[in-house]
Amino acid sequence: MIQCKITVLKRTFNRDLVEQYVQEDRKKTLGLCEVFREGQEFITDVFTGIPQGFCPWAWDDIYKALVGFAADGNFGMWYQEKNTIIACCTDGTRPVIFKIEKISA
Repeated sequence: MIQCKITVLKRTFNRDLVEQYVQEDRKKTLGLCEVFREGQEFITDVFTGIPQGFCPWAWDDIYKALVGFAADGNFGMWYQEKNTIIACCTDGTRPVIFKIEKISA
């Protein structure tokens, strides 16, 4: 069992991309991601599935990095701490950035 803590670091909003690419009706209601909030934490066993309350789209986006990290993938050249990585969902207009920490192996 490999447990990780996923922390929401930041929700972002790319207004310029929204103005250029999103449908007019949707522009009026689009803002920061409504599913997450900064500081929110999730504990998960990497191989048992999505944590309760986690956005399925974001889970799908970060899962590849999560599994590679849990399987001792080498991310050392990018990060200061060997047990911490950063990943994000791929929503181009309002991505959410996550910190992933290995807490047990």
